[in-house]
Order: sequence, then structure tokens, then C-alpha cells
Amino acid sequence: MKSPTEPVGSRSARPAADLGATYPSVTVDGAGRVLSCSDEAGALLEGVRTGALLADVAPSWLAEAHADIAGAPTDVGAGPSAAVRGRIGEATVDAFPSRAADGGVSWRLVDDRELRNVRAELARERVRSQILREVSSELLASLNVNRCMEATARMAAAHLADAAVVVGVRSGRMYPVTRCVTGGPVEQEKVELDPESMPGLAEALAGFPPVPSRWIDPGLVPDWVVPEQFTAGRAQIGSIVVVPLPGHGLPAGAIVLLRQSREAVFSEAEEAFVRLFAVRAGVALSSARVYAEQVHITDVLMRELLPPALKSVHGIDYSGRYRAASATDRIGGDFYDVYPADSDDAETFVVLGDVCGKGLEAAVLTGKIRNTIEALLPFAADHLKLLTLLNNALLSSRHSRFVTLALASVRREGSRVRLRVSSAGHPAPLILRADGRVEEVDTRGVLIGVLPTDGVTITTAAVDLAPGETCLLYSDGVTEARGGPLGDVMFGEQRLHNTLSECAGLPAEAVTERLQMVATQWVGDGPHDDTAVLAITAPPTSHHVAVDGHTRGRFAS
Repeated sequence: MKSPTEPVGSRSARPAADLGATYPSVTVDGAGRVLSCSDEAGALLEGVRTGALLADVAPSWLAEAHADIAGAPTDVGAGPSAAVRGRIGEATVDAFPSRAADGGVSWRLVDDRELRNVRAELARERVRSQILREVSSELLASLNVNRCMEATARMAAAHLADAAVVVGVRSGRMYPVTRCVTGGPVEQEKVELDPESMPGLAEALAGFPPVPSRWIDPGLVPDWVVPEQFTAGRAQIGSIVVVPLPGHGLPAGAIVLLRQSREAVFSEAEEAFVRLFAVRAGVALSSARVYAEQVHITDVLMRELLPPALKSVHGIDYSGRYRAASATDRIGGDFYDVYPADSDDAETFVVLGDVCGKGLEAAVLTGKIRNTIEALLPFAADHLKLLTLLNNALLSSRHSRFVTLALASVRREGSRVRLRVSSAGHPAPLILRADGRVEEVDTRGVLIGVLPTDGVTITTAAVDLAPGETCLLYSDGVTEARGGPLGDVMFGEQRLHNTLSECAGLPAEAVTERLQMVATQWVGDGPHDDTAVLAITAPPTSHHVAVDGHTRGRFAS
């Protein structure tokens, strides 16, 4: 069949043998008089009947085509003649002639209205498919719940109705509500509402199939549903659809669609399309909500697993720096904590540790060890006792990993700071003297979590810090970091000593910042382990005068 754009009366080569018997048919003799006609032909050609002249009951293009064929020489053995096309009322019709031996012609008339309806429906489906693609693309591009609700309301108002209202999942007694009028701004707020006040909403929020729009009385729509920009007002609402937004196992909310005119009711096909739209919107909203919950859980856990921000305690300066092994991770196997004493003359307990491994699994064990140490603080004055109890706890757990620790009990006495320092399989802490000398504390011990209770041994060293001097606790991730020109040389203890020596007289914050900066530059973009440093600095006894000559400047010893 040719395109409907072909000129009226044009010929088509479609054979009559392809036509079914249900099509309208009319048989006309050589003189142009109707010999017979089917009931379908009578419905298509008004006034057609047996004995009538074709020219009186048919359009001119069909009568002329018949005259041409009837006047042509008869060739019974020839195939069917080419079809002609023309208009009959509002329909475009293909007329297929078939010659008879007596000179008559049987015409089969094929109305293209059904084809046009199919094409129109196909065009509508293409538009709907394009809308669904746009919806999926825009909604899945964001994992923010509010932005997903905003996009859902905006696109629903643009493609499905005159206004759209998205009701999200309840939080306490409040529901997040997003409204949008076609072409207007988006309104978002939290509303304390009763779902039963809106027909069909309670069922939609529970995930039940939608109530047909014809069952919902527009006069029962509560004020909170109607957007402020819905200029026609609630009295002019003509049709309403309430559809659930399916989620992952649980409903992600519901969407309410409003049309202003009573003539613009939602058809069954439109309601079906709204449900398809709702499925995609619900999946996007549910994904965004799951992501938001995971982010919240991660943030809560992260706050507990990340090392704390340190500050001055009882006149002693503390500073810590931590860097995870992976740029995409914030946590790992290194940690440090400072537990302030209850009074100035009591000891503040300091710990820096390194759990075997890195990444999330090491961080989980790190959190357990930190919690265990905090529970063992009543024994913090006895380093051996605390480490023995921690060793027992690790041996009785299902984890096979071990931990190395550096401990320090710190107390200020006048202008000096006294420390008791212990190492359990950990690099010995370093002392930075005021003149730039770097000394290694004489302490050592075994790994924790490997040997039985009677195998835990440590040596605790006593250290004094003069004003401005620093004790540095660090993990082996610093000294074992590989870098340099070829990326294969360890940072090493000597380079650490040299860098620390350059920090003589600096406050604790500056010492840790300098060490982390130099170590990071050494590694560059290469792989590295978790690193942690913690500085304990005795306060200087005097201040330099600031530039203005009045306010306090930097400390001086």
C-alpha cells in the first residue's frame, strides 16, 4: 500500500488476492450500474444499492477509474489491475479492481482508518517511550532524594497532567511533599497530614494498586494537595489520579496528578502510562533513599572510626595526623587516641596503634581495639596489665590479626613534662630535643594478639621533656613508605630523624603537619600503607612579641 500522501486517484500495484473477504466490495457492470454490493460497502458508500449508477453513489475518482477499466479491452487471463486511491468521506480508500468475463468489474474497497489509528497509536507509544527514557535518564542521574522528588513532580506535570504532587515516605509524623504546576516552579515542604484525607492516597502509600480516577471526587481533595500556582483553583479540578511509587521491597511514596478540565479525564491508556512512569520514578526514589541511608550509616560509623581531633590538654600540646592507604578510603588500620586525665596532676593516657592489614576490615578491628582500650582505661597506669588484658581479648575473638601499640602516660610537672612510654611490637617513639637532636626511646615489647598471656612482655621507659621539646609516636607506614625518583626507596628512619630535627622548637601541630607533608611528597602518587603520627609537646615558657608589639606571638623557650 502506498503512503497516504499519494495524490487522489493514484494507482497502487497491491494485488487484490491479498485482500480478505471482509473488506467492502461492489460489482459494477460495463455501463457503470451496480450489480451487487456487500453490507460493508453499503456502510462505506452512502446510497449504494443494486441497480444504482456508480457515478451517483460513489466519488468521482472511483467512477472514473471504473470507466477506464470497463472501457479497456477485455483480457480474462490477465492479472488484477492496479488499485486506485482516493477519499470517501474522512477515510482514504484503496480500491482494487478485478475484471470479469462479461466486462463487469468487482471493486474491493480497503479503508485505511484502522491503519491510521494504528499509526497514531504507534506515534503515541513512541512519544511515551521517549518520555520514559527521559524520565529514567534524569531521575537515575541523581541519588539525592529531594532532587529526585523535584524531578518526578516536574516531569509528571510536564507530560502527564496540569499539576503533580509527590508524597514521600513518612518521617515521624511528617511527610515530604513536592508540588509542581506545568511550567511553574517546584514547591517542597514537610507536611503533617492524614493520608486518609486524600482519596486513594493511603492505599497508594501502602503499595496497593491505584484507585481508578473516575472513582475519586475532586471535591474531596484537601488543601495541602493543591499547588499554590494551580490558578484555576480547587473547584475547577476535573480529574485526579493517585498512583503508588513502587520501591525496593517497600513503597517509595505516591504521586497525585491533577487536571483542571472535566473534559480532560484520564483514559485507561493514560492511567496505564502513569503507572509505567511511577515504576521508574519509584525505583529512582527508592535508590536515592537507600543511598542516603547508607551515607548516613557510613557517616555515623566513620565518626567513630576516624582518629579524633587533638588539642591541648592540661597545658600539654597534642597533635595527630592520619592518612589512609587508599585515596578513596578515609579509614584503615592505623589509629591514635588521647584520653585526658581528670586533673592536672594525673596522667593523660596516649595510644597509637597499627592493626595488621588495611582497608575496611582492618578499620573494623581498629574500632574494636579502640573500644576495648577505652574500657580498660582503669588499668592505664599499668601498661603491662592493660596490654595483657587487651591480648586476652584479641586471642578470644574470631580475628586472627594482631596489633602493635605505642603507649604513653603523660603528666606535667611545672615547666617540664614527664612521660612513661611503652612499645608493644611498635617502632620506638622519638624525642625531639630543643637543640634539634633526635633520640629514640629505649622501649620494646611483643606484638599484641599473637602470644598467650604469659608471653606478653614490655619495657617501659621514663622520659622528660623540657619546654618546647616533643615526643613523636608514629606508625611504620611512615618509614616504610616507598618513593623517591624511581619510587622504590623507603622513606626510612634516618630521613624521618632528619625531618623531625628540622622541626625543633615548633608547636605540635606544625611538627605533625611537616612530617606528613614530607612523607606524602616522598611517596607521590605511588602506593603506600596507612600512616599515623602523634606529637606530644611540652609548652614553651615564654612568648615572642607579635609584629604589632603588643599581642602574644609564637612561643619561645
